[in-house]
Amino acid sequence: MDRFANPYRPGAGTPPPALIGRDDLIEGFEFTLRRAMDRRPGKSYMAIGLRGVGKTVLLNRFIHVARDVGMEVGFIEVTEVDNFRSLLSIRLRQTLLELQRRPIRDAVRTVVTKALAVLRSFTLQLPDGSSFSLGVDPLAGHADSGQLSEDLTDVIIAVGEAAAGCGSGLVLAIDEAQYLSKEELAALVAAVHRTTQLDLPVVMVGAGLPQLPGLLGDAKSYAERLFEFPVVDSLSEAEAAEAIVLPAQEQDVEFEPTAIDRIVAQSRGYPYFLQEWGFHVWNGSPGSPVTEDDVRSVRAGVIAALDNNFFRVRMDRVTPKEREYLRAMADLGPGPHRSGDIAAQLGVKSESVAPRRGNLITKGMIYSPAHGDTAFTVPLFDDFLRRVGSEF
Repeated sequence: MDRFANPYRPGAGTPPPALIGRDDLIEGFEFTLRRAMDRRPGKSYMAIGLRGVGKTVLLNRFIHVARDVGMEVGFIEVTEVDNFRSLLSIRLRQTLLELQRRPIRDAVRTVVTKALAVLRSFTLQLPDGSSFSLGVDPLAGHADSGQLSEDLTDVIIAVGEAAAGCGSGLVLAIDEAQYLSKEELAALVAAVHRTTQLDLPVVMVGAGLPQLPGLLGDAKSYAERLFEFPVVDSLSEAEAAEAIVLPAQEQDVEFEPTAIDRIVAQSRGYPYFLQEWGFHVWNGSPGSPVTEDDVRSVRAGVIAALDNNFFRVRMDRVTPKEREYLRAMADLGPGPHRSGDIAAQLGVKSESVAPRRGNLITKGMIYSPAHGDTAFTVPLFDDFLRRVGSEF
């Protein structure tokens, strides 16, 4: 079939041609935003799930909805090396400058200018010495204590008041939130808590791995009362079939039922895997209808693409000893596995490999679904490790 017309789009956070199975989450988030705009803010959102389930895609849809209802959005993708405070300052600066450009009353302009001055104070505390052009002097006594929790609260309140004065609101959208430090998480929770108490139109929405609720709880004990933690999971068989069939039908291409069943089974319903299978099957099929033989014929190509583009890159981030730990997990099967069983597989005591386990959790390779249990954050990662054998 025509490769140029291929509707499937495997990629990191790339919007699929049909976003299936997430309508309830999107509607629920829009309801939260509209209540916040009405000065009745409720719980913020932190979507959690494994790699490849579409958390970033969902987060981007949330951002789109926020802008549709008239809110300003500051988006941050957290990494293990970036400075979160600097990234946040950049986004809040953009938000305030956007508000300043609006045709607003002088009284509201004063509130926006004050927020810029508070942000200026905050930027003077950035650990990397960054400086931003804000056109105002710092506001003494605001966001200048050097205590992140206090200073961030001052900034978010000021920006929230400026947004409210302009008839808007603020959404802080944070991807890969599990990489935030305990101090940063605690500061964000404290800031959101205070803006909620003040009925400001401020909502935080994030996406992260399954350990995120535990990290937030460790940072602030009351975090669970401030957030919803919707789980983004693999699609049901019916939803997975829709994700494959609907984009093809728009181009008058049909799939035989057995072809659909095979794609759904091979992908296990994970959205990223579905896109990879759909992409290769489309390119490898002579025409409509797509048959089960067409699906079988591209299996090697799909596996190679997943290994190179999805699985292998994650192994580049771990040490040789950590790779041994991951291989031991894979040898035990899909999991989750007890920490003691993994240690026994390695022929060592649990205490001796606890640092390795902790490092792998920090790197986002594994997580603990229950006390003493360990599982991969990447679906089918055990299959990959057994497939490549001693390569790693």
